[in-house]
Amino acid sequence: MLNSVIVVDDEASIRTAVEQWLSLSGFNVQLFARGEDCLAQLPRDFPGVILSDVRMPGLSGMQLLERLQQEDPDLPVILLTGHGDVPMAVEAMRNGAYDFLEKPFTPQHLMGSLGRALEKRRLVLENRRLHEQADLKAQLESTLLGMSQGLQQLRRQVLELAGLPVNVLIRGETGSGKERVARCLHDVGPRADKPFVALNCAAIPEALFEAELFGHESGAFTGAQGKRIGKLEYANGGTLFLDEIESMPLAQQAKLLRVIQEHKLERLGANQSIGVDLRIVAATKPDLLEEARAGRFREDLAYRLNVAELRLAPLRERREDIPLLFEHFARASAERLGRKAPLVSGAQLAQLLAHDWPGNVRELANAAERHALGLDSPTLATESDAQSLAGQMEAFEALCLRAALRQHKGEIKGVMETLQLPRRTLNEKMQRHGLVREDFLERE
Repeated sequence: MLNSVIVVDDEASIRTAVEQWLSLSGFNVQLFARGEDCLAQLPRDFPGVILSDVRMPGLSGMQLLERLQQEDPDLPVILLTGHGDVPMAVEAMRNGAYDFLEKPFTPQHLMGSLGRALEKRRLVLENRRLHEQADLKAQLESTLLGMSQGLQQLRRQVLELAGLPVNVLIRGETGSGKERVARCLHDVGPRADKPFVALNCAAIPEALFEAELFGHESGAFTGAQGKRIGKLEYANGGTLFLDEIESMPLAQQAKLLRVIQEHKLERLGANQSIGVDLRIVAATKPDLLEEARAGRFREDLAYRLNVAELRLAPLRERREDIPLLFEHFARASAERLGRKAPLVSGAQLAQLLAHDWPGNVRELANAAERHALGLDSPTLATESDAQSLAGQMEAFEALCLRAALRQHKGEIKGVMETLQLPRRTLNEKMQRHGLVREDFLERE
């Protein structure tokens, strides 16, 4: 429940009296003698109410109201007025003030006005939160494409983890989109306006790894000309994405562990520690704990990195996402080339669904670009990796069910009519494919 109140009044006796009343009633009170100080320290989406005198030196209560309206028109401002200021206060209410209290006022009158203002503020902030969540969800749906249960769960997990100050480990096969997921964790979280720094641990020679990660001072080693900021320091305030973390040399693993524990680092050749505040998102294909048991990775670092884990399913485990992804990549490639993407035939769709896609989304994107260029491979499905006819039919059936559920926004009657299925048969098929109508309901 919201219970924060900022009191702005140049009279110390008024500030003290109001603070005593409010504190005894359980309010969190912050006092300012000047409107300028209030503005300078007011946090974004302040969860409370402003209580301000009208007549003050410097910024008056009316001027403070005007400035607050510019910052946040929905922030409740209650003005404290003398008898001669009532007409001015009434005018202020027309300009956005929530209420005014004529001095001297009783604690009961003050509490009543504050209670109503705080309830209004609670509703406004809750509405904002819901809108922000809806916007972030839409952003994720346009970035992490897919209709499968696995993709829907992944988007929910990313949305839940994005705002939490914890390190995340992403596990997935090559080409499954680990960096894209890491970028989403950054973009929909509170660090979105800070740097996102990506580093592929397998692409850096071991001799250069420490300098790349920690930076160096001039002359720290042969060839170190000038000071260089390392990836850890450059990502300060934001997110550091460490891809193929299992390839990090053991010596650097120990130093990274220390940075995570102490939030400090030292450049090569320096004696002074530098404070860093960053989130680490690491990606790996193998199980880090198995790597630790084999002596190739530090177990303590594995636990530090894996506070939360996201698993990316390979494309062969979510075949119903293949047509949507293929169409998206083909259309994007065609637009980039100034061409119209050719249609996908039924035979081509069957090949797409039958192929195992060992290169996952990266391989699919490449195939889609070739399709946009009119350079389709003679066949995508071979005898060794072709899915059975029954498997292809199951995948296509799930695709049709999802399309109908999306079309009718989870309304079962419309799905029954479109697919010409009785209710019981539709329920059985939905259950077999793990489909839940609530996932397709239109959100307000």
